[in-house]
Amino acid sequence: GAERGRGKMAAGGAADAQARFGHSVKGLLTEKVTSCGTDVIALTKQVLKGSRSAELLGQAARNMVMQEDAILHSEDSLRKMAIITTHLQYQQEAIQKNVERSSNLQDQLSHLLK
Repeated sequence: GAERGRGKMAAGGAADAQARFGHSVKGLLTEKVTSCGTDVIALTKQVLKGSRSAELLGQAARNMVMQEDAILHSEDSLRKMAIITTHLQYQQEAIQKNVERSSNLQDQLSHLLK
């Protein structure tokens, strides 16, 4: 009779150990799943941040191209303005010479008319 009792206790102890093992495995699995979920969320955030960075870099590149175009356009305008300024200076000199000539002519005319 004692052996049967021991057999039942041993079987009960084994079942108990198996249940504890099952619980610890479930606990580990839950922990791993939670950890994996956290990693997936972190990875998703990183990917989104990366795509946002790429988007910002693209925008910055487009802005730089637009600014470069504006700078080139301004440079071209300045070159044209320099040419116009030179022409205006020549015209001013020509007008000044004509004014001097006309005042000389007026002096000559006034001498002739006296």
